[in-house]
Amino acid sequence: MNDLQVVDVARDAIWTGTLVAGPILLVVLLVGVVVGIFQAATSINEMTLSFLPKLIAVTLVFLVLGSWQLQILVDFARRIFERIPDV
Repeated sequence: MNDLQVVDVARDAIWTGTLVAGPILLVVLLVGVVVGIFQAATSINEMTLSFLPKLIAVTLVFLVLGSWQLQILVDFARRIFERIPDV
């Protein structure tokens, strides 16, 4: 396995990780900002108020996008296994 192949595998891994984690992180970020604005506007400083909506949002994202994320990960694993003979 030469340097170009290693870089290609690393690039593919980073892209796959971004595709899988990106939607979850964006939803959690948006929910956190909305909850933070709500807490600042109402002067409510309850920690569970920021945790529970994020947990619900992550659960919903997993329910909606979980099969797509799993398919992305399976495709990545398949591509990695197909490269084994080239090593």
